[in-house]
Amino acid sequence: MSDEQLIEWIKSRRTIGNLQEPAPTHEQIRAAIDCAVTAPDHKKLRPWRFIISEGEARQQLGQALLEAAEAQAARAGETLSDKTRKKTANLPMRAPVIITVVTKMQEHKKVPPFEQMLSAGSAVQNLLLALMAQGFGSVWRTGLLCNEPAVKDYFDVAADDYVVAFIYTGTSPKPKPRRKPMDIEPLLRFES
Repeated sequence: MSDEQLIEWIKSRRTIGNLQEPAPTHEQIRAAIDCAVTAPDHKKLRPWRFIISEGEARQQLGQALLEAAEAQAARAGETLSDKTRKKTANLPMRAPVIITVVTKMQEHKKVPPFEQMLSAGSAVQNLLLALMAQGFGSVWRTGLLCNEPAVKDYFDVAADDYVVAFIYTGTSPKPKPRRKPMDIEPLLRFES
Protein backbone atom coordinates (compact mmCIF):
# COMPACT_ATOMS: atom_id res chain seq x y z
CA MET A 1 0.00 0.00 0.00
CA SER A 2 1.38 3.40 -0.96
CA ASP A 3 1.44 6.35 1.43
CA GLU A 4 -1.38 7.97 -0.54
CA GLN A 5 -3.48 4.78 -0.37
CA LEU A 6 -2.92 4.59 3.38
CA ILE A 7 -4.06 8.19 3.82
CA GLU A 8 -7.20 7.49 1.77
CA TRP A 9 -7.84 4.31 3.79
CA ILE A 10 -7.61 6.22 7.10
CA LYS A 11 -9.97 8.86 5.70
CA SER A 12 -12.45 6.07 4.89
CA ARG A 13 -12.95 5.17 8.57
CA ARG A 14 -16.61 5.40 9.57
CA THR A 15 -18.75 4.67 12.58
CA ILE A 16 -20.69 1.55 11.68
CA GLY A 17 -23.76 0.60 13.72
CA ASN A 18 -26.00 -2.43 13.27
CA LEU A 19 -23.23 -4.83 14.20
CA GLN A 20 -23.65 -8.59 14.29
CA GLU A 21 -21.71 -11.86 14.10
CA PRO A 22 -19.12 -12.74 13.11
CA ALA A 23 -17.28 -10.83 15.79
CA PRO A 24 -13.52 -10.52 16.08
CA THR A 25 -11.89 -13.61 17.55
CA HIS A 26 -9.76 -13.34 20.67
CA GLU A 27 -6.69 -13.47 18.43
CA GLN A 28 -8.03 -10.59 16.30
CA ILE A 29 -8.88 -8.59 19.42
CA ARG A 30 -5.36 -9.13 20.75
CA ALA A 31 -3.93 -7.97 17.41
CA ALA A 32 -6.09 -4.82 17.56
CA ILE A 33 -5.04 -4.08 21.14
CA ASP A 34 -1.42 -4.67 20.14
CA CYS A 35 -1.94 -1.74 17.75
CA ALA A 36 -3.83 0.32 20.34
CA VAL A 37 -0.92 0.27 22.77
CA THR A 38 1.37 1.93 20.22
CA ALA A 39 -0.46 5.20 21.01
CA PRO A 40 1.67 8.16 22.08
CA ASP A 41 2.48 7.50 25.73
CA HIS A 42 4.81 9.99 27.40
CA LYS A 43 7.11 8.20 29.85
CA LYS A 44 5.56 4.85 28.88
CA LEU A 45 2.99 4.97 31.67
CA ARG A 46 0.45 2.82 29.81
CA PRO A 47 -2.48 4.74 31.30
CA TRP A 48 -5.16 2.52 29.76
CA ARG A 49 -6.74 -0.90 30.21
CA PHE A 50 -8.98 -2.94 27.90
CA ILE A 51 -11.90 -5.07 29.08
CA ILE A 52 -13.64 -7.35 26.57
CA SER A 53 -17.33 -8.15 27.06
CA GLU A 54 -18.96 -10.84 24.96
CA GLY A 55 -21.73 -13.38 25.42
CA GLU A 56 -23.47 -13.15 28.80
CA ALA A 57 -21.00 -10.54 30.05
CA ARG A 58 -22.86 -8.04 27.84
CA GLN A 59 -26.03 -8.73 29.85
CA GLN A 60 -24.12 -8.13 33.08
CA LEU A 61 -22.85 -4.85 31.66
CA GLY A 62 -26.44 -4.00 30.76
CA GLN A 63 -27.44 -4.49 34.40
CA ALA A 64 -24.62 -2.17 35.51
CA LEU A 65 -25.83 0.46 33.02
CA LEU A 66 -29.40 0.04 34.29
CA GLU A 67 -28.25 0.46 37.89
CA ALA A 68 -26.37 3.62 36.85
CA ALA A 69 -29.43 4.99 35.02
CA GLU A 70 -31.66 4.32 38.03
CA ALA A 71 -29.21 6.11 40.34
CA GLN A 72 -29.01 9.05 37.96
CA ALA A 73 -32.81 9.26 37.77
CA ALA A 74 -33.15 9.01 41.57
CA ARG A 75 -30.74 11.94 42.04
CA ALA A 76 -32.99 13.95 39.74
CA GLY A 77 -36.08 12.89 41.70
CA GLU A 78 -37.34 10.77 38.80
CA THR A 79 -38.00 7.11 38.05
CA LEU A 80 -37.35 5.24 34.83
CA SER A 81 -40.20 3.95 32.72
CA ASP A 82 -40.31 0.23 31.97
CA LYS A 83 -39.48 1.03 28.35
CA THR A 84 -36.37 3.02 29.35
CA ARG A 85 -35.30 0.32 31.80
CA LYS A 86 -35.52 -2.35 29.09
CA LYS A 87 -33.76 -0.19 26.50
CA THR A 88 -30.93 0.66 28.92
CA ALA A 89 -30.38 -2.96 29.97
CA ASN A 90 -30.21 -3.97 26.30
CA LEU A 91 -27.70 -1.31 25.19
CA PRO A 92 -24.76 -3.75 25.18
CA MET A 93 -26.66 -6.20 22.98
CA ARG A 94 -26.19 -3.94 19.94
CA ALA A 95 -22.91 -5.69 19.06
CA PRO A 96 -21.45 -9.13 19.67
CA VAL A 97 -18.33 -7.72 21.37
CA ILE A 98 -17.69 -4.58 23.41
CA ILE A 99 -14.15 -3.49 24.18
CA THR A 100 -14.23 -1.08 27.10
CA VAL A 101 -11.25 1.23 27.41
CA VAL A 102 -10.57 2.69 30.85
CA THR A 103 -7.84 4.94 32.14
CA LYS A 104 -5.31 3.82 34.69
CA MET A 105 -3.75 7.15 35.60
CA GLN A 106 -0.22 7.10 36.97
CA GLU A 107 1.22 9.73 39.27
CA HIS A 108 4.05 11.42 37.38
CA LYS A 109 5.50 14.91 37.73
CA LYS A 110 6.06 15.28 33.97
CA VAL A 111 2.85 13.68 32.68
CA PRO A 112 -0.34 15.38 33.89
CA PRO A 113 -3.65 13.50 33.94
CA PHE A 114 -5.01 15.29 30.85
CA GLU A 115 -2.04 14.01 28.81
CA GLN A 116 -2.70 10.47 30.00
CA MET A 117 -6.37 10.88 29.03
CA LEU A 118 -5.30 11.97 25.54
CA SER A 119 -3.06 8.90 25.34
CA ALA A 120 -6.09 6.73 26.12
CA GLY A 121 -8.04 8.50 23.35
CA SER A 122 -5.18 7.86 20.93
CA ALA A 123 -5.21 4.19 21.91
CA VAL A 124 -8.92 4.09 21.08
CA GLN A 125 -8.31 5.55 17.61
CA ASN A 126 -5.59 2.97 16.94
CA LEU A 127 -7.97 0.25 18.13
CA LEU A 128 -10.70 1.44 15.75
CA LEU A 129 -8.28 1.48 12.80
CA ALA A 130 -6.95 -1.99 13.66
CA LEU A 131 -10.49 -3.40 13.84
CA MET A 132 -11.27 -1.79 10.48
CA ALA A 133 -8.08 -3.26 8.98
CA GLN A 134 -9.36 -6.70 9.96
CA GLY A 135 -12.71 -6.07 8.28
CA PHE A 136 -14.85 -5.21 11.32
CA GLY A 137 -17.17 -2.30 11.88
CA SER A 138 -17.10 -0.38 15.13
CA VAL A 139 -18.81 2.34 17.12
CA TRP A 140 -17.14 4.42 19.84
CA ARG A 141 -19.81 5.01 22.46
CA THR A 142 -19.71 6.61 25.89
CA GLY A 143 -22.71 8.57 27.10
CA LEU A 144 -23.84 9.94 30.43
CA LEU A 145 -23.79 6.57 32.20
CA CYS A 146 -20.23 5.47 31.47
CA ASN A 147 -18.68 7.12 34.53
CA GLU A 148 -21.50 6.59 36.99
CA PRO A 149 -20.34 4.74 40.13
CA ALA A 150 -22.25 1.55 39.22
CA VAL A 151 -20.41 1.30 35.89
CA LYS A 152 -17.02 2.20 37.32
CA ASP A 153 -17.54 -0.37 40.09
CA TYR A 154 -18.51 -3.00 37.53
CA PHE A 155 -15.21 -2.49 35.71
CA ASP A 156 -13.20 -1.92 38.92
CA VAL A 157 -12.25 1.59 37.79
CA ALA A 158 -10.80 3.87 40.48
CA ALA A 159 -12.66 7.05 41.41
CA ASP A 160 -10.05 9.25 39.69
CA ASP A 161 -9.99 7.14 36.52
CA TYR A 162 -12.47 7.10 33.62
CA VAL A 163 -14.31 4.85 31.25
CA VAL A 164 -13.28 6.55 27.98
CA ALA A 165 -14.84 4.22 25.42
CA PHE A 166 -17.25 1.41 24.82
CA ILE A 167 -16.08 0.10 21.44
CA TYR A 168 -18.92 -1.91 19.95
CA THR A 169 -17.56 -4.17 17.24
CA GLY A 170 -18.68 -6.87 14.86
CA THR A 171 -19.69 -7.24 11.23
CA SER A 172 -21.99 -4.78 9.51
CA PRO A 173 -24.50 -6.15 7.01
CA LYS A 174 -24.48 -2.78 5.23
CA PRO A 175 -21.73 -1.28 3.08
CA LYS A 176 -19.69 1.47 4.67
CA PRO A 177 -21.16 4.88 3.78
CA ARG A 178 -18.97 7.42 2.06
CA ARG A 179 -18.26 10.63 3.91
CA LYS A 180 -18.55 13.95 2.12
CA PRO A 181 -15.21 15.74 1.90
CA MET A 182 -14.72 18.11 4.81
CA ASP A 183 -13.39 21.63 4.39
CA ILE A 184 -10.46 21.66 6.79
CA GLU A 185 -9.39 25.26 6.08
CA PRO A 186 -11.46 26.77 8.94
CA LEU A 187 -9.72 24.32 11.28
CA LEU A 188 -6.16 25.31 10.33
CA ARG A 189 -3.77 28.09 11.21
CA PHE A 190 -0.23 28.05 9.84
CA GLU A 191 2.27 30.26 11.63
CA SER A 192 5.84 31.13 10.62
